[in-house]
Amino acid sequence: MSLLNSKTLSDYMKKIAPTKPEIALLQPFIGLALENIHVPNNKEEFASATTKIKAAGIVGFDTESKPTFVVGDVSEGPHVVQFALHDKAYLFQLHRAEGMPFLIELLQSEQLIKAGFGLKSDRGHILAKLGVHFNAVVDLNTVFSMDGYHKEMGVRAAVGQVLKQRFAKARHVTTSNWSQPQLTSQQMLYAANDAYAALKVLEALNLRREDLPIMGLGQPKQNSHKANALE
Repeated sequence: MSLLNSKTLSDYMKKIAPTKPEIALLQPFIGLALENIHVPNNKEEFASATTKIKAAGIVGFDTESKPTFVVGDVSEGPHVVQFALHDKAYLFQLHRAEGMPFLIELLQSEQLIKAGFGLKSDRGHILAKLGVHFNAVVDLNTVFSMDGYHKEMGVRAAVGQVLKQRFAKARHVTTSNWSQPQLTSQQMLYAANDAYAALKVLEALNLRREDLPIMGLGQPKQNSHKANALE
């Protein structure tokens, strides 16, 4: 049985993924506005955000890290973790210690599905930094690969292919300092809509939950050494 039902990705397979010039001709992707993007900064706000994220069941997900510019340097990221719902997004900054227990709960949850692009590498970075397993992960690159795409799709191509819209990314924001205490408005919009676009693509594919290629079910709940260090 195919991974996809009628009215899903197979409907978009009649053409290869759009090229950059083709994407440039499409209507712009309408993302979340700044007023719908939340950055919790105290225990109560983290608790409220966590409740709403868990209630969603499936969210768009991404992370951001301060870039490295010297050969051999290793990123200390992620510094920001994004959860996108259908009408809002939450950005968790990892330097806020009061939010760490809530973030770990969401990352480890096997009930909350986190969907995004290139999340296989995020799983490794999260384990290295936090010592916890990133569970219930759907890498949308895997979804497209299973249906015949030989190159990683990525969010821009996927939005162009599935939503017929142009998803823009500003390089100066991509390479900005994601570890700074206060995110800029540009950073907030960029981070939130990376995750939001992934959710909109997943929704448009109309896959059944039981057909999603989910990584990380049944993983150990924590690495005791690092988890204790965070308490």
